[in-house]
Amino acid sequence: MVSSWYLEQGGHNREQGGQNLGGDCLNLMGTKTTKMDLAKRFPSNPLLRPSDLTPGIKGMEILCLLNPGVFQFDGKIWLLLRVAERPQQIAGMISFPVYNNKGEIEILSFAKDDPDLDAHDPRVINYRKKDYLTTLSYLRLVCSSDGVHFYEPDGYPPIFGKGELEGFGIEDCRVATMEGGYHLTFTEVSEFGVGVGLIKTRDWKTYEREGMIFPPHNKDCALFEEKINGKYYALHRPSSPELGGNYMWVAESPDMIHWGRHKCIATVRPDNWDSARVGAGGAPIRTEKGWLEIYHGANSQHRYCLGALLLDINDPTKVLARSTEPIMEPNMTYEQTGFFGNVVFTNGQYVQGDDIILYYGASDEVICGARLSISEILSTLI
Repeated sequence: MVSSWYLEQGGHNREQGGQNLGGDCLNLMGTKTTKMDLAKRFPSNPLLRPSDLTPGIKGMEILCLLNPGVFQFDGKIWLLLRVAERPQQIAGMISFPVYNNKGEIEILSFAKDDPDLDAHDPRVINYRKKDYLTTLSYLRLVCSSDGVHFYEPDGYPPIFGKGELEGFGIEDCRVATMEGGYHLTFTEVSEFGVGVGLIKTRDWKTYEREGMIFPPHNKDCALFEEKINGKYYALHRPSSPELGGNYMWVAESPDMIHWGRHKCIATVRPDNWDSARVGAGGAPIRTEKGWLEIYHGANSQHRYCLGALLLDINDPTKVLARSTEPIMEPNMTYEQTGFFGNVVFTNGQYVQGDDIILYYGASDEVICGARLSISEILSTLI
């Protein structure tokens, strides 16, 4: 979530990571509000830590597990984790992986005292005015029979970056379950910028890569899981920090490849919990009141919370209601401290009746679960 944030902003205004930046929420008038956290967290959180998996790349160590895509397959609950790895560090050096022109992983190393190196950010370094990520992310499958205890099944290989537009890895995958199989939208990261890629699969063993469907700078793409009036729809988040901002948009398509009729549906709100950026979570949920989208928002202190949008069932460009306060905040210790603290961030969920079973990344390091009620969320919106 945060590593491609830096490149998405064009390399300006580096953030400070790993801090406990808690605080009271503010309403639109800038005054304090009563916190309203509706999430019932799993008692066994965190469900997965970096130490629970072995590195997938030879000679690397797992630094972070981040917000997974979520789907059901073969009678189980599956998570498509973003795994961030880096080489084991040597004293006096900083080393990181990239894909080279041959599509192979190459390790670059620089002396920490090199005057051309700027390495004060734990996620992104700059060497001779060129940016690099300190980790390489890829996607990895785990499954569970009870939705709590996850393991890696045999025969389901990881999904690695491929080609020059994924030279710094792939991140933050959403999974849409639709007729014709599963559709993965994810962030492609490279020296050219941050865009959205699409992969299709039926069996999670063979994949059809469709390439980049939203060019830089864009991310946080969540597909609606059914057609609306004969068209596919997607939420996405182009970035325009110089004019405009990091806002949520909706687009339509005849084929999920060619997207148009873009419309901005949610902007940031000054002096609020989502004052700096907003973006989609997982696939919108069909309810009797409209499409319910759980989205993330961050304030100027880079504190990430979750809120909700309600969209018209026949025209998702129309916003019917929006959270004034977060429905979930980083209140637990494992959400407040970690690789990048004060973060709850989701890419997916599944629905059981009125319950949303939400899986999320906490502090950009561990994977957690929570349960929310659709009717309870709607009651706060309407």
